[in-house]
Amino acid sequence: MMKHGKIKAFLIAGAALGAGAANAQSSVTLYGAVDDAFVYANNQKGHSNFYLRQGNLYASKWGLRGVEDIGGGTSVIFDLQNGFDLNSGALSSSSQIFNREAFVGLQNQQYGTFTMGRQYTPYYLFVGPLASSTWLTGATGAHPGDIDGLDTTIRINNALVYTTPTWNGLQASGMYALGGIAGSTGKGQTISAGVKYATGPIGLAAGYLRMDNAQQTTGFDPASTGSFGTSSLNTGYASARTIQHIAAAADYTIGNLMMGVTYTNVEYVSGSHSIFRDTAVFNTYAALATYRFTPAFDVAGAFSYTMASKANGITSAARYQQYSLKEAYHLSKRTSLYALEAYQRASGQTLGAKGAGNIIDATPSVGDSQNATPSSTNAQFVGMVGIAVLF
Repeated sequence: MMKHGKIKAFLIAGAALGAGAANAQSSVTLYGAVDDAFVYANNQKGHSNFYLRQGNLYASKWGLRGVEDIGGGTSVIFDLQNGFDLNSGALSSSSQIFNREAFVGLQNQQYGTFTMGRQYTPYYLFVGPLASSTWLTGATGAHPGDIDGLDTTIRINNALVYTTPTWNGLQASGMYALGGIAGSTGKGQTISAGVKYATGPIGLAAGYLRMDNAQQTTGFDPASTGSFGTSSLNTGYASARTIQHIAAAADYTIGNLMMGVTYTNVEYVSGSHSIFRDTAVFNTYAALATYRFTPAFDVAGAFSYTMASKANGITSAARYQQYSLKEAYHLSKRTSLYALEAYQRASGQTLGAKGAGNIIDATPSVGDSQNATPSSTNAQFVGMVGIAVLF
């Protein structure tokens, strides 16, 4: 049965469980997004480029979301979500069919929700919706290189998550992910927490995230529960023993206008297997605004300023300024035409992929769409025109 663009298959209509038994109902929903755009980048490793890129306004994906009412206000829930490349048909991650999410749990109206599996962090789920990565997309609106993980680049394996019900607009959530390494359970663990408050025109959120490196090999060991995006901003610090994120955001809506601010702090802490010496810190200050001219047409703009600390022999620490714009025309509730533009400028120095001693000039990486293709100069422009369909 089609309803609001979602296909619902009713698996259990009801069951008589004896005298006074409750009716139980289950449903599974197929959902997703298909998104593609024509892209121009003025500099990708020294060359301009015209190409197609999927997953810009929305990540191209499909998923199965299920719920079974087991009575007493409690439901069993699950979500399986796969990302794919629209232009090649390939999985987003060749080794994972459900690379984006895969979890199961219990949900109760009075006591909250508990889930287990591969999941997004409370840090992202609570703060991300208030940041530019949501309002302007991660492709060109995420803070440079998605350095602070407020887009969907961070996902956690073996995660246990508890989220409270909402009390007068206030909600909290906590995560612990088990490293699972025999004899050293804490190796590779992830800890995250988030809190948010929404009432009327005001939205507030704060989050914490700590990803520990399993450190059985050099680099950020794949046995770690956390994974994150690397770019020219943080490639020299990817071998960190611990990566810590702190973020706070606020939005305020007046009629068709929404304004927001975000602050994030990211620390890369060295360890015995790290190829850098001193803790590196990235602070980002950002502002955004959106305006809906008509129900079918809206625009958004954002600015972010990211500054790195002086560490590991760097005396002129890296700085990144990014300007992002989005225009969207909605043909229907499910289909949108969009245009994205972003410009980023870098200055100062950072560490290259070889770590300590490999001091290089900072190079820009617009949003998180250019993580593998930074500019060879101190500036980068990216423009996109595309179409996205939700189902």
